[in-house]
Amino acid sequence: MPLSSAAASSPESRSGTDVSRETSVPTRAAVGHAVEVNDVSFNYGDKAALNGLSFTIERGEVFGLLGPNGGGKTTLFKLLSTLMPLQAGTIRVFGDDLRASTIALRRRFGVVFQHPSVDGKLTVAENLATHGHLYGMSGRRLADRSAAMLARLGLESRAKDLVETLSGGLQRRVELAKALLHQPELLILDEPSTGVDPAARREFINYLAQLREQDGVTIVLTTHYLEEAERCDRLGVLHQGRLAALDKPANLKAQVGGDVVVINAHDSETLQKKITGQMHVRATLVDGMIRVERPRGHEFVRDVVETFGNEIESVTFGKPTLEDVFVHLTGERFVSTAAGEMA
Repeated sequence: MPLSSAAASSPESRSGTDVSRETSVPTRAAVGHAVEVNDVSFNYGDKAALNGLSFTIERGEVFGLLGPNGGGKTTLFKLLSTLMPLQAGTIRVFGDDLRASTIALRRRFGVVFQHPSVDGKLTVAENLATHGHLYGMSGRRLADRSAAMLARLGLESRAKDLVETLSGGLQRRVELAKALLHQPELLILDEPSTGVDPAARREFINYLAQLREQDGVTIVLTTHYLEEAERCDRLGVLHQGRLAALDKPANLKAQVGGDVVVINAHDSETLQKKITGQMHVRATLVDGMIRVERPRGHEFVRDVVETFGNEIESVTFGKPTLEDVFVHLTGERFVSTAAGEMA
């Protein structure tokens, strides 16, 4: 059952009672984890989407799930946000079992979906009011919270505008305002920057950072954008339903070891074997390109061009990125969907 439907069908909502609570701001010092995932698996028929995932998320943390489409990110999002029931394993949120306390925990969540959930035919203010009603909010409480969210997200001047007239970035702000209206302790976002331009994406990431710093909200997001992933406190790298790695972004990049050299050649397979044999380095083929992880990459580039210059079409090198981390861990690249972007 969708989150809003659950809120609307609860006894408190039907009676019109304001069920939102003034709670103390959660901090990193709070006792216990925000989320505990233990041995979670999920299948779509015979296809395994998640396979034995186990990890924890700390309170007040910005936690990212990074991976290409098909890696399991959206399935895990749906489980965390209670859009789908667990099949195997357990998830605890703020110490409560997700299966046993689904309705109660939904009231402590804010959710931003990959696809827009705002109503384009309503104004910004009307979207917030409708969402607040689903959580039993009304009267002065709803008006004050709506005003606060409009101010926080720079939407005050657009309150009476139809959402369908707003840019993609502004519509994303309305989504976030809705999700924060009832003061959730946990904000869960599925590919929150999908469909917005790079400038709006950076702006949205900045809002999330402010939210964590000012309100102590725990934030969990799925993403395939490296810029979003870099801003997370920790990243879980998902590949084929498994957790390939979990650490701070800087620590993950440090695992790669030196610079990353990428060589395009007339005959990549033959040159890869020559480089491995003659230069005594580990050269791998990834999507038809030769890839070498090497300290002082500029020196290796010089040597490989001097030795095999006639066989090389192009060569680049640079410090490791999170995409390099994924290649290092899985031997595969993210699938490019547009220039500079990955899916």
